[in-house]
Amino acid sequence: MSTAISPTAYNYKVVRQFAIMTVVWGILGMGLGVFIASQLVWPELNFGLPWTTFGRLRPLHTNLVIFAFGGCALFATSYYVVQRTCQTRLISDSMAAFHFWGWQAVIVGAIVTLPLGYTTTKEYAELEWPLAILLAIVWVTYGAVFFGTIVKRKTKHIYVGNWFYGAFIVVTAMLHIVNHASLPVSFFKSYSAYAGATDAMIQWWYGHNAVGFFLTTGFLGMMYYFVPKQAERPIYSYRLSIVHFWALITLYIWAGPHHLHYTALPDWAQSLGMAMSIILLAPSWGGMINGMMTLSGAWHKLRTDPILRFLVVSLAFYGMSTFEGPMMAIKTVNSLSHYTDWTIGHVHAGALGWVAMISIGAIYHMIPKLFGRPQMHSTGLINTHFWLATIGTVLYIASMWVNGITQGLMWRAINDDGTLTYSFVEALQASHPGFIVRALGGAFFASGMLFMAYNVFRTVRASNPAEAEAAAQIAVVGAH
Repeated sequence: MSTAISPTAYNYKVVRQFAIMTVVWGILGMGLGVFIASQLVWPELNFGLPWTTFGRLRPLHTNLVIFAFGGCALFATSYYVVQRTCQTRLISDSMAAFHFWGWQAVIVGAIVTLPLGYTTTKEYAELEWPLAILLAIVWVTYGAVFFGTIVKRKTKHIYVGNWFYGAFIVVTAMLHIVNHASLPVSFFKSYSAYAGATDAMIQWWYGHNAVGFFLTTGFLGMMYYFVPKQAERPIYSYRLSIVHFWALITLYIWAGPHHLHYTALPDWAQSLGMAMSIILLAPSWGGMINGMMTLSGAWHKLRTDPILRFLVVSLAFYGMSTFEGPMMAIKTVNSLSHYTDWTIGHVHAGALGWVAMISIGAIYHMIPKLFGRPQMHSTGLINTHFWLATIGTVLYIASMWVNGITQGLMWRAINDDGTLTYSFVEALQASHPGFIVRALGGAFFASGMLFMAYNVFRTVRASNPAEAEAAAQIAVVGAH
């Protein structure tokens, strides 16, 4: 079999770069999360400095874990999956390289500007206008590479994972551009183009769909490739995957108003957001069930395969958090949960349990193939990482559930004469043990990333990327 036609081999270089940076940003972002969680236990950790306060570092933490860690995981896996399922090389190596370096520049920009207090104040959209424009340019480049590769595919069929990645790319671009429409008044300050309740509505249309498309749809694309691959089983139902895709992207976009219950937003908009959020349970569980049922006849592999364990447990957390979300969108539940730590627990059930775990499993699956190794350096270290991540996630979520319900009940408790039973400080004191457990859970999870980094380092150090390229070439040639 000839392997001389190197132009048809896959571009693994950019996949390797994004995969490595997923681990690097994961450690930094999660480490910062543990630090700010510790500030709530020991406020002295603010150090009395403006740029190390919780209010400055919290948006940096969210940007690092969502856009740096999560983003790099999505880019690495989408470039890997689109090439292998379309049996063709990325349409442009130079555009893919610009995407990589441009994205790292955006993240470095966030690391510099957010602690200095340069912020739009919009959650998950804090980056000021110069960085927002750079991000948009990099994102459009990413879209051009991804869809250009699909156009030049050698296969007739477009694999379902690519539909999810494609929807995530298109909708994220739309959300980012519309929500970031602003009027700059200086290089580091701008004001939103929208005002009042309209601004809030557009922000949470963006904010919830950053969760819905960036942190759900993109990672479902990941799930539809890596779960069947690691389980060595075909996806349970291809028909279900298509129905689930169209239902998810049709419904998710309407759920944003559930962030604005009991605010100045018109009541009909709040109710519409609540109704759509409840209906959203069906397509969300469609994806979870499809992933879980793929393991029919392969459940025994969980005993010996910690990578598969990461992928399957991530689906369990996805199912749990997408049940919890619609429940919390119901107005009567929301009146208790809103503004409490319950919301923080819900976010991290999805962020740690679903997004991080499936990313970690996918990276462990890819690294040996990208670097020409038969497997990761140590299966035992993957196993250790799995248990640290699982225990950390459970500690985090449970502590925030208890804190959240405690806070909600204390805030609404009133005496016979209508005065509040508890002061805010008393609710804060009651939350302190939960803050300690949350910091401990975060430390467990973040320490697992250090084991991952060592495992990846040892695997890469023993690697032969040329062998990986040759294997890719053989795979492509063999497919024709």
